[in-house]
Amino acid sequence: MDKIIVQGGAPLKGRITVSGAKNAVLPIIVASLLSEGPCHIQDVPHLADVETICDVIDALGVRVSAEGSSLKIDSSALRGCEA
Repeated sequence: MDKIIVQGGAPLKGRITVSGAKNAVLPIIVASLLSEGPCHIQDVPHLADVETICDVIDALGVRVSAEGSSLKIDSSALRGCEA
């Protein structure tokens, strides 16, 4: 296993941006179907799996809109539960 050894007396400072993970966002998208109101999900990765699940829930009557790396999901018109 690799390791990083930091030598010196100054504390580390800085910022990083952590990108969204497919394995985290897919269950969040599906869980949003249980909400009574619209859900806003941010830092959604642009992946084929995300587009596919959005197409599936759209076919069930859920309104899905994407803007940049965020999704707005409104399941108030959900028509069924069988994909």
